[in-house]
This record gives sequence, C-alpha cells and structure tokens, in this order.
Amino acid sequence: MSENPGFLLTVLAFLLVLGPLVFVHEMGHYLVGRWFGVKAESFSIGFGREIAGWTDKRGTRWKLGMLPLGGYVQFAGDMDPSSRANPDWVALPAEERNRTFQSKTLWQRALIVFAGPAINFLFAILILAGFAFAYGKSVTPPVVAALVPSSAAAEAGLLPGDKIVSIDGEAVEWFDEVGRKIAHRPGERITMRAERDGAIREFSFPIGVEIQQDRFDNEYRIGRLGIMSAKPVVRPVSLLEAPVVAVQRTGDIVQLMVATLGQVITGRRSVAELGGPLKIAQVSGEQLSAGLDDFIFFIALISINLGFINLLPIPMLDGGHLLFYAVEAIRRKPANPRVMEWAFRSGLAAVLALMVFVTVNDLASFGLLG
Repeated sequence: MSENPGFLLTVLAFLLVLGPLVFVHEMGHYLVGRWFGVKAESFSIGFGREIAGWTDKRGTRWKLGMLPLGGYVQFAGDMDPSSRANPDWVALPAEERNRTFQSKTLWQRALIVFAGPAINFLFAILILAGFAFAYGKSVTPPVVAALVPSSAAAEAGLLPGDKIVSIDGEAVEWFDEVGRKIAHRPGERITMRAERDGAIREFSFPIGVEIQQDRFDNEYRIGRLGIMSAKPVVRPVSLLEAPVVAVQRTGDIVQLMVATLGQVITGRRSVAELGGPLKIAQVSGEQLSAGLDDFIFFIALISINLGFINLLPIPMLDGGHLLFYAVEAIRRKPANPRVMEWAFRSGLAAVLALMVFVTVNDLASFGLLG
C-alpha cells in the first residue's frame, strides 16, 4: 500500500531542501565578491516578484522571490541577475567603479563565479563527513560468498570464493564498490576480472536488470549481478579521516552523474528518466517521511547535483561564465559582446526548454498527462 507523504509535508520538505542549498550557493558568490570589494546590490532566494525583503547598511537588498526555484546575487555593474555587464559601468565615478564586478581582475571574477558551485560541494562533503564519522566505512572484501541462481554472475561462470579485481578496467577494492559501478548500468555488457585459486580470470557478460519498487510506489531499473558478500565489515572513521572519506564519496557521486549524463546523451538511458522540480519535491517529501538520516543524505546529493550542474559550460550558468573567462584568458581580451549576447540568449532558451521538458516528464510520471 502506498504511503506517500501529504502535500504540505512535500512542500515543506522541498523548501527545506532547495531554500538552504540555494542560499549556500549564492552565499559563496556573495562572500568571495565581498572579499574582493565588490558591492552586492541584491541577494535573492527565488525569482520574480519580491514577497519579503530588507536592505542592509551596505546597500544590499536581501529578498525572497515568488518562484522558489533558484536565486541570484546581482553585483554592482551587472545589467541583470545573469551577471551580464552593464556598459555604463565604465562611466561611474572611480570609487563606485572600483566596487563593480567588471572592474576586478580575471582571476578574481573567476573565483567569485566558481565560489557558488564550490561551496555546494563543500557543504555536501561536510554532511558526508558527518555520516562517515557516525557510521564508519564499509571495508568488506570483494569476495563472492554466494550467487543467486540464474543471475547474471552465475550465468557468466563466477563461483563462490572468487575475488573481484576490476570491472571494465577499474580496480575494485571493497565489495560495495561493485554495486556502485553497475547499479546505474542495467543491461549493459561489462568485462570483469576475478581472482580464483591465485589465477586471474576474465568474464564478459551483460549486467542483470532488476525492477525495484520503493514504499512510495516509485519504480527503478537497477543493474544487478546476483552476488552476495560474506558478513559486512565496517570500520570506524576518525574525525581527521572523515573528510577524506567524504571527498572520495563525493567523487564517486560526481562520477556517477557524469556516467548517467553520458548515457542520456548517447541514448543508452531514456530522457524520460530526467526529473525536474516537481520530482525533486516529491522525493524530498518521501525522504523526509522516511527519516532524518535519509533526508539529510538527500540534501547532500542535491547539493552535489546543484554544484555539478552549475559547472556545466552553458551560458547563464556559472560554468558558462567560467568558459568565457577561459576564452578571455587565452585571447587576452574579453569575448566579443555580440557573441556573448547571442550565447546568453541561447543559454537562457536552452535552460527554459530543459525546465519545460523535465516538468512535462514530472507530470507524465505522476500520471497527469495522457
């Protein structure tokens, strides 16, 4: 029986996930900008009409927008929240001009832009470090203790006692790494190397597909080998080691995102699986109702997603700005204003089209279309 969270809980959970993460992201831009002496004219959580706000002693307008799907910091010298330069900034008095974003050196502007995604990754690492310190790290050896009859691994010829060495050339150190490497690749063919009686054997076979359904009736296609480990081994993680473990786990998550994006681009994964704000809201409510640990871990995942997506080289996003700064560094002069204008318009169109597409996907997944 479905135990979906109520509408109010879903809305609350969505705001508790997105609001703080957007604030953290924009605070990264704000703090580094302030460090370099740039005046922030407005700091907004949400877009559109202002529903609440105040102006601080530095002249920054802090506000909440009606559409809680992002935010922005508009610095002095910006034409709009997308940080396009206002051509009039050069005519400002020297004191005001020196407080504009455009007056700063290339590396300073790049750091201000990079600070947003960077602080999202740092925020996630802090959460994952807390989990590592509280629950330890799995160090179960990658040894096959048993196999599910007729499973992909059994059909390929693996036997109990085999020690998995690598999957598609990537070394395997612990048993839980096996699941991370194959779960997002249902049906794909892999090459696995395993040690048996001191000799290395190679197996090439397609990953099994398992259709899973969670307690909220969501269905997922998961890659499965059909192998089981011996008794799990978990060792404590010290306070000093916890950040190292967290960085490693963050790297694994980013690697999974890159692989999944590649699958969508190459057609190996259906674009229908892409989710948008409505799906995030739904899963936020589900994770909050599942428990505090699940909800906090979900916040870390979304924070990594937010940092990763913003680094994509798409105009309008932080990665797009960084791409133009890279071009500027190579050419030793800014990109042509017309080219930048065209790129930002195209980037805006692409972002809006993607938002519409994933929203339609969300509505379809809820059974509200067709």
